[in-house]
Amino acid sequence: MSRFRATLAYDGTAYIGFQRQTDPRTVQGTLERAIQQVTKQEVTVIGAGRTDTGVHAVGQVITFGVVWKHSDDILLKAINAVLPNDIALQDLTRLTGDAQHFNPRFDAAKRLYRYTLYESKQRQPLLTRFAWQVYPPLNGEAMSQASALLIGTHDFGAFGKPPKGDNTVRTVYRSEWTRQPETFGVRWEYVVEANAFLQHMVRRIVGMVVDVGRGWTTLEQFETAFRNAKIDHAVTVAPPQGLVLEHVTYKDRIAGDVPAED
Repeated sequence: MSRFRATLAYDGTAYIGFQRQTDPRTVQGTLERAIQQVTKQEVTVIGAGRTDTGVHAVGQVITFGVVWKHSDDILLKAINAVLPNDIALQDLTRLTGDAQHFNPRFDAAKRLYRYTLYESKQRQPLLTRFAWQVYPPLNGEAMSQASALLIGTHDFGAFGKPPKGDNTVRTVYRSEWTRQPETFGVRWEYVVEANAFLQHMVRRIVGMVVDVGRGWTTLEQFETAFRNAKIDHAVTVAPPQGLVLEHVTYKDRIAGDVPAED
């Protein structure tokens, strides 16, 4: 049996998340069925991140093992040929040597997410599946100040729940907004990179920071809620369609990866 590593992109609109469930409409389940159709073998796909319902990815990293005697390129093309149009492998590599023990989830050093929203009085149909519409205009300076507070190692319990009762301390390396004027208004993008994320963490961060930008919450109130490290279910949670898992950085023992910074 050979182990393969691949980069996966998907539009998560039609799926109830990445992780396989009893409901067949998951990215993992759909991909496993496609690989089984091609190889005639049962397979388990391991992913770097368990994205939620409606969340997208362009840099999800996966591994799986199958017996395959043909080229990697033939396997890549065959799997993509049977996948639905909203899921596609971007590359595929057969792992050799020590890299065969690579685990895309546990070997990850950093994960980078991007969230997109736009200011507009009117709905923009071409952005509906991939961005959150907000109005009136946001205070970008206040949003940047709030987001900068998150950089470093902190207890992020105010923004999400940990898997399996783990602690809520995480390290955030980047937390920044960019503003792009458009004919319809303004496009905003939030980039956040951390060693790991809590469930719904990015969407809670975006929702609470946008409330600062709207003037609904002061910077001081945001910081107090953050330091309190307890979830407030009354706060705004940004909708899923604006969120994309963009990149995963791995440790330098994995061939071809850029070494992670300490």
